[in-house]
Amino acid sequence: MRPPKRLEAPAYRTGSSPPNDATPGPLIKRPPKRLEAPAGGQNEDVPPPQLRTPLARAVVPVLGGMGVLTLLGLLTWGVAANIGRTESLAPSVYEVGNVEPIADQIAENGPLLLPGLDTSSEKRNVVLNHVGDDPTQGWQVYFAYPEDRNEFCPVRQVRRTATFIDCEDRRVEVTKLAKPPGVFPLVQNAETISIDLTKANTEP
Repeated sequence: MRPPKRLEAPAYRTGSSPPNDATPGPLIKRPPKRLEAPAGGQNEDVPPPQLRTPLARAVVPVLGGMGVLTLLGLLTWGVAANIGRTESLAPSVYEVGNVEPIADQIAENGPLLLPGLDTSSEKRNVVLNHVGDDPTQGWQVYFAYPEDRNEFCPVRQVRRTATFIDCEDRRVEVTKLAKPPGVFPLVQNAETISIDLTKANTEP
């Protein structure tokens, strides 16, 4: 029995195209085409939308103005509320007490040294004095430092006298203390003595 014939690939010249029945060569993949951006690109500025109708052009500015006015109103209300709160925390009139017992106490123990009263800009120590026999008159107020010094030279009181010792160990009588501009004794209804700080000015 004869062996089967061996099939051989047909011969053709190098560089020529193989016949139609030849074994196809390896497939060559072509790179995908790059998509070109349209003219002008995606980053081109887009014009803002325009108000097309007369009604829209008339209403939108009015609404914007109302919003601004509302914001200003809220801001003004907040400032006024804060001022009112500050005045409630720091009253402009400090009530000391009934005129008769306070006058008797000063006559016996000397002027009253009232620390930490709220003035227009900061807290100050105030001295309350009384002279004479009428408890509804003769009231005096001073800052608790000498008239020739400032608040950085506070005084301390010599017990049960109208004499004070300043930061330089000088003896200072109550009438030689600094007079506070805008601070006044206030007798109300001939019964109560208060210190009016409404127009206080703490500048020496």
